Amino acid sequence: MAACPGRCLVRDEPPDRPRPRRQAGVLAREGRRRVGGRSRYGGRGVSGDGVRLVAPDGSRVDHPEFTAESGPEELRSLYRDMALARRFDAAGVTLQRQGELGLWPSLLGQEAAQVGSVRALRATDHAFPSYREHAVALGRGLDPLALLRLFRGVDNGDWDPREHRFHLYTLVIGSQTLHATGYACGLLKDGSESAVIAYFGDGATAQGDVSEAFNFAAVYGAPVVFFCQNNQWAISESNERQTRVPLYQRAQGFGFPGVRVDGNDVLACLAVTRWALERARRGEGPTLIEAFTYRMGAHTTSDDPSRYRDQAEVESWRAKDPLLRLERLMRAEGVADDAFFASTEAEGESLAATVREGVRSMATPGTGRLFDHVYAEPHALVDEERAAFDVYQASFAEEG
Repeated sequence: MAACPGRCLVRDEPPDRPRPRRQAGVLAREGRRRVGGRSRYGGRGVSGDGVRLVAPDGSRVDHPEFTAESGPEELRSLYRDMALARRFDAAGVTLQRQGELGLWPSLLGQEAAQVGSVRALRATDHAFPSYREHAVALGRGLDPLALLRLFRGVDNGDWDPREHRFHLYTLVIGSQTLHATGYACGLLKDGSESAVIAYFGDGATAQGDVSEAFNFAAVYGAPVVFFCQNNQWAISESNERQTRVPLYQRAQGFGFPGVRVDGNDVLACLAVTRWALERARRGEGPTLIEAFTYRMGAHTTSDDPSRYRDQAEVESWRAKDPLLRLERLMRAEGVADDAFFASTEAEGESLAATVREGVRSMATPGTGRLFDHVYAEPHALVDEERAAFDVYQASFAEEG
């Protein structure tokens, strides 16, 4: 392990180097911003899981660069958001098992990474998700039924990305990092004070799109935060078969900082993401955050993780459960009692009942919608294909 007193959050970060800065529409070169002569993203006492402010047993952990600024009200709010996201996610799994959804990718175990990071966003910032960011969607105020309509096949994602600054789910692995970088470059040219965050998993880092996004973002000083949820498994491929170095270290090859954070510590995720977004808004370019967490469930409901991972590994991560960790902290500090947790659980059950009813009452879309919006204007070939398809569909009724 390289020695880095007060200079890096995690192991083997490179020495200071110039960083691109946004300045009057022109990129200037500037060294790292420092506080008290130390790297703004430096520090000691980091666990193997990354920057940590709350230990699995619920005790506070001091960190020289990051602090947990959340008061009692925000602690309760963070717990509530994680609990509701977990209950919503469980409802999605159940609905798929009951045949109501075609597929569901569970976020179980990743609640802290998602809730902590989305809480750091401003209303004017933009989030580009992959397909598992249900807690981020809820945190941006999206109707939960909008997500379920997508996985039921009612539509292809019908929410307006401009309304909540939350863009459409992306099933093409890693491509959203390019979308996010391009959007961030647009904000840069517009002189906007907003920032962008792109969510992706550890498996996506093997995609060329992600490396391209890193390079473009670094060269142009794009105000984007790359938020990698390293849940240890890319479907059935473990980290060891994907990379030879910790993922956060990839950033140094492109010339911007990378940070590993304990992805099961919501306060650490909030603090690190807030810092990275502020850095982007100041014109200091991109940051890679590796949220070190664990996918407690299956990759999707079509996956059987028992075929490729050990149950002992799952149990070791269960002891780091993000909700249990925050609950222990809140109880120890007297900011929440049994009544609060019972109320939150009841709210979760109400949400689950609402989405169940909503999904089961969704109208089946007409097959003719396949031909809508292929072109902006009417097209003769599309009209011909629509008519042929109508005849084909009608033939089943005649046979019946």
